[in-house]
Amino acid sequence: MNKKFQDLLHRYKVQTFHQEHDRQSVDELSRQCLHITEDVLKQKYRYHFQKLPDADRAEIINMIQNYVREAILPPVVEKLVARQVRLEQRLDTMQQFQRELLEVLSEPGAREHVQR
Repeated sequence: MNKKFQDLLHRYKVQTFHQEHDRQSVDELSRQCLHITEDVLKQKYRYHFQKLPDADRAEIINMIQNYVREAILPPVVEKLVARQVRLEQRLDTMQQFQRELLEVLSEPGAREHVQR
């Protein structure tokens, strides 16, 4: 029983390591993140003024908004998306580990080992 648990845990650790460090997994993660990031950045958000500003002030605010949208926002969104995708992959791997663990524990001979 202890050996089965150790094997399951080792397999979980190996899968998690390969998801985060394997070249193919990293490339797939990057493609997926870039696709999601593009979708997020395509959504246009507008700031609506309560009072209509003068032309100079509106132009400055537009320049700031464009700079933020084009220079600052893409890397930030990409990092957030990459973190979320990695966490989702890790959660899927953890759920698979838990299913396998419960299957091992539900085997007829497992109850005798647990009760000792």
